[in-house]
Amino acid sequence: MTSCDHLIVGAGSAGCVLAHRLSADPARRVVLIEAGPADSSPFISMPAGLAQLVNMPGVNWSYQTEPEPGLNGRRLWWPRGKVLGGSSSINAMCYIRGQREDYDGWAGAGCPGWSYEEVLPYFRQSEDQARGADAYHGTGGPLAVSDLRYRNVLSETFLAAGRELGIALNADFNGATQLGLGWYQVTQRDGRRCSAAAGYLKPVRGRPNLSVLTGALATRVVVDGGRAVAVEVRRGRVVERIEAGAVTLAGGAVNSPQLLLLSGIGPAADLEALGIPVVADLPGVGANLQDHLDYCTLVKATQPVTYDFGKLGEAWVGLRYLLTRGGPGSSNIAEAGGFLTTPRARDGRADVQLHFVPAQLDDHGRNRLPGHGYTFHCCVLRPKSRGRLTLASGDPTAAPRIFANYLAEPDDAATLIAGLKLVREIAAARAFDPYRGEELFPGAAVRSDAEFLAAIRAKAETIYHPVGTCRMGQGPDAVVDLRLRVHGVEGLSVVDASVMPTLVSGNTNAPTIMIAERAAEWLDA
Repeated sequence: MTSCDHLIVGAGSAGCVLAHRLSADPARRVVLIEAGPADSSPFISMPAGLAQLVNMPGVNWSYQTEPEPGLNGRRLWWPRGKVLGGSSSINAMCYIRGQREDYDGWAGAGCPGWSYEEVLPYFRQSEDQARGADAYHGTGGPLAVSDLRYRNVLSETFLAAGRELGIALNADFNGATQLGLGWYQVTQRDGRRCSAAAGYLKPVRGRPNLSVLTGALATRVVVDGGRAVAVEVRRGRVVERIEAGAVTLAGGAVNSPQLLLLSGIGPAADLEALGIPVVADLPGVGANLQDHLDYCTLVKATQPVTYDFGKLGEAWVGLRYLLTRGGPGSSNIAEAGGFLTTPRARDGRADVQLHFVPAQLDDHGRNRLPGHGYTFHCCVLRPKSRGRLTLASGDPTAAPRIFANYLAEPDDAATLIAGLKLVREIAAARAFDPYRGEELFPGAAVRSDAEFLAAIRAKAETIYHPVGTCRMGQGPDAVVDLRLRVHGVEGLSVVDASVMPTLVSGNTNAPTIMIAERAAEWLDA
C-alpha cells in the first residue's frame, strides 16, 4: 500500500464513519489505519463483556495522567480504545447527545454553523432508532440505537427512588428535554454491541476501494510545501510511507494532538525543545483539554440481586447470552441514570449526570470487591477546569504527558459535592430499603463539604470523556477551522472529539459520530 486519495488515521468512532462515507464513491481510494487489532474479541460484541475489557491491554491504550494536584497527586488511568471501533468498542454504549445549549453555545462562541438545529440532521442521519423516527430521531442509519433487552431490579429501584423524591422520569434524554432520571438507550442491535466498527465499517469492508490496515501506528504526517502529502506508518518493525491526496486524523482527543506534535504542528517552543522541526506554529495543539471527573458512591447490597456474579456466575451469564442473546449478558451494566440540577445550577440546565450500576464498581471495575453492592456515578457536566497534553519525547511509541488539571477551578468541586448530596438523597429513599447495606464510599461518616472534598480528591476518576485538544474556531488558540481543516497546513483535517471547543453535557460517543457525519460531506466535496 503506497498511495491513496484519502488516508484516515484512527479507526475509532469518527474514523469508521469517514471510511464508510468517503469510500461510497468508487472512484476514491480510501485507506483507514488503526494501531490496534481487529474487534474480534467476543467480549466486545457481548455488551456485558465490557467488564472483562478493562483487563485486556491489547485493545486499550491504557494511558495515565501526570500526577494530578487536585487529586492528591494521583495518576489517573485513562482507558481509550485501541481496536477497530476505538472507544466505541469498549464503552458502556450509552447513547447521549448532550444539550441543545451545548451546540448553540459553540455557535455563539466563534463556531457559526454548529448550532443545535444545524447538527440535529446529522444525529438523525447516523441513527437507526428502534423506536422509530420522529423530530429528534432517525431510522435506517448505520448506528443502531435501542432499548435494553434486560434490566436489573436495582435499576428499577433507582428510578423508583427518583420518583419518590419527585424527580421526573424521562423516556428520552435526547428529545425535548434532558432533565430527569430514566433508562439509557444503547448502541446495540439484536442484543449485540453496535460499535462504529460494527455499524459503519463492517458493512463496507468488501468495497474494493477501501483498505483497512490494523496494527499500523502512524508516526508522522509528512508535510511538503505546506501540504500534507503522506503519513509514515509503523507495522511491526517496518516503517512504510503512504502517499495521500488528503489526510484526516481521527485518533481522538489524545492521539490526534500527539500525532500533530510528532509531525511538527503545535507550539513552536515545545517542539524545538524536543528537536522536532516546526512545520506550523499552532499553540492550541494539546491545549483546552476537558474531561468529566466522576465520583462513585458505593453501597453494599443486602440481597444477592446485583451483577457481582463471581466467576461461576459469569460463565452462566455468558452461556445464557450465547444461547439467547439476552439476560444479563445483554446489559450495558450502566442501565439507568439521568441528568439533575443541583442548587448551584443557575439556568435550569442539568449540571450533573448520574449513571447507576447494579454492581460494585471500584477503580473502573479493576478492584473486585467481595459480596454484592451497587454504585452511583456522578459527574459535573460542564467543568471549568482546563488541562493540556504534551509529548514526553519525539518517540511515537511513547505515551504523551496528560495534565488533566482536574478541580483547578473551585466551582467544579463545589458542583460535584452538590451532586453527591443529591446521590445520597436518592440512595436513602424508601425504595432502596430492601437492599440497602453499608455505604462503603464515601462512607456514612462523610457529612461536611470538607469531608466530601477530601473523598473526591482521594477517589474521583475519569468517566472517559476527554475532548478539546484540537479546538475548532478562529483565533490564535484554534487548531482547525469550522470545516475541521488544520490551520496553516493544506490537505490535513482533524475529525474527532478533540475538535470540540467545549465539552458536551453528557457522553461523547454520539456527538463524535455526528461530527464525523458532518465532516464527511465537506471532505467529499
